[in-house]
Order: sequence, then structure tokens, then C-alpha cells
Amino acid sequence: MLTLAAKAPLLVAAANGCAPGLPANFCHQHSETSCVARNGFFCAGYTGPFFKHLWIVVISVAVGFTLALALAMVSHRHRWLIPPLTGVTGILYTVPSLAFFFLLLPITGFGTDTAVIALSAYTLQIIYRNILAGLANVPPEAKDAGRGMGMTERELLWRVELPLAVPELFAGLRIATVSTVAIATLAFFAGAGGLGDPLYKDITFKTNVILAGGLAILMAIALDALLLGLQRLVTPWRRVRPA
Repeated sequence: MLTLAAKAPLLVAAANGCAPGLPANFCHQHSETSCVARNGFFCAGYTGPFFKHLWIVVISVAVGFTLALALAMVSHRHRWLIPPLTGVTGILYTVPSLAFFFLLLPITGFGTDTAVIALSAYTLQIIYRNILAGLANVPPEAKDAGRGMGMTERELLWRVELPLAVPELFAGLRIATVSTVAIATLAFFAGAGGLGDPLYKDITFKTNVILAGGLAILMAIALDALLLGLQRLVTPWRRVRPA
């Protein structure tokens, strides 16, 4: 039998409409919804972190892709740049995410900018190397045909080489996007919010676990499927089957 003193916290929690086992301050802060008070598996009102997470991922991948494409175009023309650029992007990729955030905080401050800079840097290695691999795998016959048609080197790059490198480009973009979704769960340490924020505040709350886990997985799958569909859309020649 529980003593009166042992029953007191449970009675207070029950009086406040809170599920047993949850901290009193948690119930007070989330007393506006009965779902939260019951420690439900999914409660409404948590869409904010999801869309903030999505925004961080999209911006970071877009910035990383733009930089990686520019670096790949320059180094493809000036081959001596490939080793140093590969080395620099590789070093950035190996820096632990939390350390990267904390190193940037004194420079860029506490907020979304710090998270986007770090996450964009992580995408460079993957996207840059895949674009270079795609350009290197362009058949020499295709380039010779372009030169035979009177194309300049710039026209050959944009009208022949880069279109044929699209599959490798999208492969790197898909990998970078999925990995960014995962790493962005730590962006709240930089003050950017996202799906990691509610989980860190209270890991015992079931909805938080789903937000940080299930919704992040669904986001990664959806973005990967979207990029795959976009790849099929911009490469119609790969869908043509020989008769």
C-alpha cells in the first residue's frame, strides 16, 4: 500500500490532468491540450519543428549544391584544382557536427545561419565528387561529336558533358539530402530549431520521439523520392528503351 506521502505527487498530477510519471513542470507547460497531458503518441501543434527542419534542409542542400557545382565546373576546366578542393571538402566533412556549430557560433551567432553554413559544408564533399565523377565518365565519342559540330569548350560543357553527368549529379544530391536530414536534428544546438529541439527538451514525451525519429525518416524518404522523380523528368533519354 502506498503511503499518503507517496500518493501525494500522483494525486497532484491527476488533479492537473497529467499522466503519472511526467514531471509536474512539464504538465504545467503543456496543460493546454489533453493529448499532451496524456503523453499521447502524436499530438497536434508540433508541425512547426517539422517545417523548420524542412526549411533548414532545403536551404542547406541548395546552397551546398550551388557551391559544389561551381567548384566542379572550375576544377573540371583547371584540373590542378581537383586535389586541393577534394582535400578541403573532405576535411570539412570529417569535422563533427556539434564541433562545427560551436566553432561557428562566435562568428555567425546563435541562429539559423550557423546551422545552414555547417550543413552546407557537409554536402560539398558528396555533391562535388559525384559531379566530377559524372563529368569524367562522359564518353569521348560524345565530346568528339560536339567538337565536330563546332561547339566551343564552354558549349560542350553545358550542352554535352553536364547533361550526360546528370545521373551521377543526382546520386550525390540524393545522398547529401538524406544525410542532411539526419544531421539537421542537431541544428537546435546552434539555435536553429528543427525536429531535434522538442526531443532534447523532453525525451520521455512520446510525441517528441516520433517527431525526431519518424517524421525525420518520412522527410528523408519524401525528399529522396522527389529528387528521383525530378531526375527522371530531366533525363527523358534514359527512359527510352531500344526496340
